[in-house]
Amino acid sequence: MPDAQTTMTIGMDLGDQWSRFAVLDATGELVEEGRVRTRRGALRQRFAASAPGVVALEVGPQSAWVSELFTELGHSVVVANPREVKAVTGSTRKSDREDARVLARLARVDASLLHPVRHRREEARAGLLAVRSRAALVEARTQLINCARGLAKTFGARVPGCGTANFAARARAVLPPALCATLSGLLVAAETLTREIVAYDEALERMADHLYPETERLREVPGVGVLTALVYVLTVDDPHRFAKSRDVGCYLGLRPQRRQSGGFDPQLGITKTGDTYLRKLLVQCAHHILGHFGADTALRQWGLKLCERGGRNAKKRAVVAVARKLAVLLHRLWVSGERYCAFPASRAVAA
Repeated sequence: MPDAQTTMTIGMDLGDQWSRFAVLDATGELVEEGRVRTRRGALRQRFAASAPGVVALEVGPQSAWVSELFTELGHSVVVANPREVKAVTGSTRKSDREDARVLARLARVDASLLHPVRHRREEARAGLLAVRSRAALVEARTQLINCARGLAKTFGARVPGCGTANFAARARAVLPPALCATLSGLLVAAETLTREIVAYDEALERMADHLYPETERLREVPGVGVLTALVYVLTVDDPHRFAKSRDVGCYLGLRPQRRQSGGFDPQLGITKTGDTYLRKLLVQCAHHILGHFGADTALRQWGLKLCERGGRNAKKRAVVAVARKLAVLLHRLWVSGERYCAFPASRAVAA
């Protein structure tokens, strides 16, 4: 709840062009509402002269810079997690104006009702911008390659399996010249994207080596490369905000859901909250750890035992469990400064 000196509480529903806001006074009365352009100049002009108060926003694409702007203006900012605030997302009378009112009232009563989230530092967001740009290029290249393969099949031609970086050269070697000429635009575009992806890979590796040396310890874990280690560090940002390393698994959405009531406690899938891309990378690492080329480690042995339990989804559950344990392990290595040990139990016995 706002302190005694707080004169107002502002709820703001951010939009791409316009944002709706609702202002409550110290007694909780709605004293003003309206809309303002979602631009730095417009927001600064409208709220610069306002007395310090509490501003409640929903997390979104523009909430980071808007929250920084209001902080500069002297306000206390609460960034709500919309997945947890059903009063906003589940309302039967949902509108931008109503959302702004609800955010303001919840922030005034108890900010914890908004399940506040914290934005990453600007440096981390800048690093993730490069990561996500690379991911967009990889996705675009995959779509181009799949399109070229599909079109070639309509003429009875196929491109044998190969790495994505070599697809264009492989296609030119096996496809008829006339078909290659028709698909040349796709092949050239795929080659161009490959060069850009390689440039991003080199830039991200330099970033990891020079700006985030802590990724070196994370990369000691078999199956964890530069990209996964860097995305992990940039996404978590501040490792000390977690009281326990195992909390990171929940933060990344790798914890099973639970809807227990009385004697009813069904087995549900994971929550899939948190950063989707990092969760995807951790799952890919788990596949490698449990695969044919995975190094012999305690984590691999533990995961393989889960697979042996049988059942239709045993392998899937084991992969998710290994990904969750990997997230915990990386956090532990980060905060403790310890070197990775493939079999920690043996090290403990030796000590």
